[in-house]
Amino acid sequence: MAKLAHSMIRVIDEDRSVDFYRRAFGLEIVNRIEFADFTLVYLAQELDGFELELTINHGRTEPYNLGDGYGHLAVVVDNLQAEYDRFNTEGFTVGKLVDFKNGNVPVARFFFATDPDGYKIEVIQRGGRFQ
Repeated sequence: MAKLAHSMIRVIDEDRSVDFYRRAFGLEIVNRIEFADFTLVYLAQELDGFELELTINHGRTEPYNLGDGYGHLAVVVDNLQAEYDRFNTEGFTVGKLVDFKNGNVPVARFFFATDPDGYKIEVIQRGGRFQ
């Protein structure tokens, strides 16, 4: 059986990105591997073992073109309203709170946050299929 290990995104500024993911989602550095041309930084929580891999290409200063193929990362929280308020207090870039429905059937309640490199993170209220 396969187990999801990590998702990778390319970032410009390691410190800025680590700070965002630490403050926003409680992710901490669990491993850092430096190569001649790039650095890999693995962030995780103790909860589930899934990691976010930040790739920092040395010397890169131009923002990455995220294109139209990237979707988003998603995290589940116990109290969406509290997290929404906290993100706003922290000064993070956030979208509106959304009650997502299929007709009249609730699917999810969420908002999107944007990291310093423009990646979207969906923050979802725990419940239903999102445990």
